[in-house]
Order: sequence, then C-alpha cells, then structure tokens
Amino acid sequence: MKAMLSEKQIPQLAAIVGEDAVCMWDFIETSHLSRISRAFLPSVTPPSCIVYPQSEGQLASLLTIAHGNKWRILSCGNASKLGWGNLASDIDIVISTERMNQVIEHAVGDLTVTVYSGMKFAALQQMLGNTKQFLALDPNPLSTIGGVIATGDTGSLRQRYGSVRDQLLGITFVLADGQIAKAGGRVVKNVAGYDLMKLFTGSYGSLGIITQATFRLYPMQSASSTVVLTGESDAIQQAADILRGSALTPTQADLLSSQLVANLELGKGLGLIVRFQSIAESVKEQAIRLLEVGQKLGLQGNLYELEGDASLWDKLQQQIHSSDNTDLIKCKIGILPTTAVQVLSLGEIGMVHISSGLGMLEFTHLDKVLEARALCQKHGGYLTILEAPASIKQKTDVWGYTGNGLDLMRKIKQQFDPENILNPERFIT
Repeated sequence: MKAMLSEKQIPQLAAIVGEDAVCMWDFIETSHLSRISRAFLPSVTPPSCIVYPQSEGQLASLLTIAHGNKWRILSCGNASKLGWGNLASDIDIVISTERMNQVIEHAVGDLTVTVYSGMKFAALQQMLGNTKQFLALDPNPLSTIGGVIATGDTGSLRQRYGSVRDQLLGITFVLADGQIAKAGGRVVKNVAGYDLMKLFTGSYGSLGIITQATFRLYPMQSASSTVVLTGESDAIQQAADILRGSALTPTQADLLSSQLVANLELGKGLGLIVRFQSIAESVKEQAIRLLEVGQKLGLQGNLYELEGDASLWDKLQQQIHSSDNTDLIKCKIGILPTTAVQVLSLGEIGMVHISSGLGMLEFTHLDKVLEARALCQKHGGYLTILEAPASIKQKTDVWGYTGNGLDLMRKIKQQFDPENILNPERFIT
C-alpha cells in the first residue's frame, strides 16, 4: 500500500535541502519528466516530488525520514538510464544526486580522482583531459558517475582496461536507513576486506545510494588509429578469432552489425572495429598487421587516423546511445565471443566486444528478441532487456536470468534494505 506524503511532510523535506531543491511532480521540466517517467508502470499514481540533496548529510537525513515513514524511493542522477530495468510502481519520492556534482580530489601524481556521484561522466572526462589523463570507461556521456557504477556501464574500453569494477578504488554510499558507509579508499593499494564496490556495481541502486567514488586513471596515449574490416560474417569471425589469439594490443575491439556498418557508412556486411593507442610507431605497425589479416581473408579494410579516428568513435557512440526512437527494444547481451557473429545477425543495430562477449543489440520486434535470448541461453549466455515500450516490459521477463544466484541476491537485498524502499521492483523482486 502506497504511503502518500502528506502536505505537512513536504516542508520537512524542504527543511533539509531547501525549498528550491524540492520540485513537485507537476512542475518538473518536461524533458526531465519524460526521462524519469520511463521508470514507471503506465497509469500509476506518480511520486509526490523530486528532491535534490546537495551533500551526503542531506541525503542521509532524507533517507532517515523515508525509512521511518516507509516511503518508497526511486534514486537517479541525470535519469539517462531510468529506462533500464523493471518498471516500478508506488514510488513516493524521487531523489536525484545531480546537484552533488563536484570533484573532491584529483591526485594527478597518483593517477586517481574522487568525485561526487552526480557529476556527469562527460564533464569529468573533459576536466581530466586538461592534465592529459582519462577515466578508462566509455558509457553514455550523459550518464552521471553514480549511474555508470549502478548499471556497470563500461563500454568497449574494457578490451584494454577492464570493467567499471576494475577502475573503482573506493565508494561512499548511504544505506536505506540513512547510515553513511564506505568501502575501499582513495589509493590504488588497499587493505583486504569485503569488496562492497563489486557488490554495488551493477546493483541498480537497490542496496544504497552511492555518493562518492574514487577511480584509478590512465595517461592519454600519444597516438591513436582505428582499423575497420567489413565483409562476410564467417570472415569477420575469423578475423576476430585471429585478433584474440595474436600479440596485438588494441584498446577497443568490437564486432558491428551490418545495419550499424551501413549507418556509419563503413562498407557492407558485418564489421570489426579495432582501435590502437600507444606511441606512433607501435600504432602504425599494429594497424598494418591487422589490415593484412583482413586482406588475406578477403575483407574490405579502412584505416582512420587523427580527426577521422576520433570522429568515427563519436559517431559510433551516438548510434549506440541514441534514444530518439522509444519504440526500439534495447538489450544487453553476454555470449561466448565465438558465437557473437551469429547473435549479431538477429539484431538491427548492435555491437559485441570481441573478448568478453558483452554487447548491445537493438530490435524492433519482440519475437526477434526472444529468438536472440534463446540463442544466447543455448550457448551459456544471457539477454537482458534494458529499454523497451512499457507494454513489452509488462509481458516479458526483462532480466532473463537463469542462474542459481537469485535466492542469494534476495538475501543480500533483505540485509541491506529490509523495508524494500530503495528502487523497489526495478532489479531483484
């Protein structure tokens, strides 16, 4: 039963964060409201308001009150990923961390940075670029740091640098009852203990609201070039297999669907896009060797350097993260890399990382989604529906989880959030 906020309780929230940091539902800016509404079942009673804490203390006080009143909370940053996951119902208030968006400490010499979770990824990356450093992730640029961690949104830079969990050194978070807790630290070496950072990564805000994060950084490379091979699916699969077993060291390497290849005007057929970043001599040599592999396999090969290299990856990001068409079904997959080409052929727009087998696929019809899910599961993988029209999410298992860890995940949720007030229904139900 929904615990509606009374008129007397709204001022209590304003007393914590200030009147300008509490926005009633009917007065939320239209584009922002549209993004937030993607998280809800249609025709449900909307939340009373959205609240914008500006510090950990304010957030902790908000959660203390919410816990005492058993209010159900939807947490977000910029709301760029609220369309992911199960649809929620009976949410009382939305809490956004987007005003907690400062850099806390950038230790240039130690190659680490600590930021508040509401900072946008693109803004952080731009700031780090002033010191020729970068955070080795490539999620949706509109994402906040908290959103990147909560959804485990790494991108194709995992080829060289690993996942979000591999970049994360420490986090601070607020638990459902308002307690502030920490895990990890601000240095690369740390003491042993429970790895809560890995637990919170990909938890969709269901265990606590992340407020700070510390990441390891990397120096920018002096040269960058991208090789694109396109052609028949069997030859593309062979090229990917050869690349995985070679001594070449790409920073990014992904298989592209034929529709994505066409949209980017890269050629015909499936594609293999591979980026090399290092000193100029190494980049040139590795690019030549991969082009020779493609030539032997009868694939079309193109080399992109300097501005063309950067522009190509920007265009690829735009294609993958575009959200203009709300009728599309966007999915995350995990599959054996050796069967990635077969799965790619089922989706319209898609890319799959050649080493991990993780990727993104877009579909226009649910039957194709279910066909791709069956294929993934047949080979020990999975397909999760991230974004889709509400009508599809209501009649389909979004997560498609077939493992044996569901009971354990529910017990962890119960331990961290026994009243089930944090992002209820969106992840573990």
